[in-house]
Amino acid sequence: MRLTLRRPPSDQDASDVQGPARIDRRTKALTKRLDPGDVAVIDHEDIDRVAADALVAARPAAVLNAAKSISGRYPNLGPQALVEAGIPLVDDLGPAVMALREGTQLRVDGGRVYADGELVATGRDQDEASVLEAMDAAREGLSAELEAFAANTMEYLTREKDLLLNGVGVPDISTPIDGRHVLIVVRGYHYREDLQILRPYITDYKPVLVGVDGGADAILDEGFKPDLIVGDMDSVSDRALACGAEIVVHAYRDGRAPGLERVQALGVDPVVFPATGTSEDIAMLIADDKGAEVIVAVGTHATLVEFLDKGRAGMASTFLTRLRVGSKLVDAKGVSRLYRSTISNVQLMLLSLAGLLAVVAALAATAAGQTLFGLLGARFDDVWSWVRSLFGG
Repeated sequence: MRLTLRRPPSDQDASDVQGPARIDRRTKALTKRLDPGDVAVIDHEDIDRVAADALVAARPAAVLNAAKSISGRYPNLGPQALVEAGIPLVDDLGPAVMALREGTQLRVDGGRVYADGELVATGRDQDEASVLEAMDAAREGLSAELEAFAANTMEYLTREKDLLLNGVGVPDISTPIDGRHVLIVVRGYHYREDLQILRPYITDYKPVLVGVDGGADAILDEGFKPDLIVGDMDSVSDRALACGAEIVVHAYRDGRAPGLERVQALGVDPVVFPATGTSEDIAMLIADDKGAEVIVAVGTHATLVEFLDKGRAGMASTFLTRLRVGSKLVDAKGVSRLYRSTISNVQLMLLSLAGLLAVVAALAATAAGQTLFGLLGARFDDVWSWVRSLFGG
């Protein structure tokens, strides 16, 4: 099946685009200091959708990629998001662009990149047609990636079967979860829209709010406070870590926890959870092990392409975790379709009547309103007299 792209909001391409260079091999780190109009310089093979969404939100003048944005191994979703947003994308530029000096004034003309007037690299200017072509070709690589995914899944199951099947190794936490709804927020696909739709659900049901790394900031941005923050602490703000939520630091199986020192430096005493897999996995396992009645997922990964887009080896754990908690797990998009605050017709009528009475009362309190009501009363008497005369009254 051939992919189709929505038309970008503008006809912008990489012809004569200019701006200062902002350079980082880690796209996630770059987006935190990227301003509108900057030229983002990255080294990111197979740009995933989450990284692309972060770039789109920063509104750079262009994205220059030293690597191939679509390698052909699988149909990754990032380049499509950039093209749809009308952001010029030039890729396969080679290592020369990563050697540029931060802040260098760049000019991008088609696939050519100039620094201070000199040509420094040449790559491929991606557009709608080229992305469609590359995505179609990448589908042919799915079979090999699926085989690797299946092998990683079996390896993870063998290594973590006690954790998955019996909950062995899940640490004790102080946050009360038993019998409650748990809302787990990952800063992934469409998390902002899902959270906004779920505001009435959060207000009514008061679920335990769990932020996975940067998901904690997403909860704060919506005006709520997370009860639990889970992750390796590489993309969560100090503001979130200091908000009073209980912290669970995701550690490697050998006990190494790169995020532990940062949390302790803020004066917070965290819980450490050594486990293979992703932080969203251990958030779900904690919720399930501690007796959650329902686990609602926002921004997590659910489809095959999303698993592959996140990282083929790492997402094997998420696939198995979803099987483990499947009876409790509800995707946020499903909740948004099922749960909506509605107003009945009777409520609408009563609301309209109350509004009408308020207008009448306001008019009656003014001299102009009293004059108006007097005229209307006189007119009503004239009409009533005419009606009575018709019937011989």
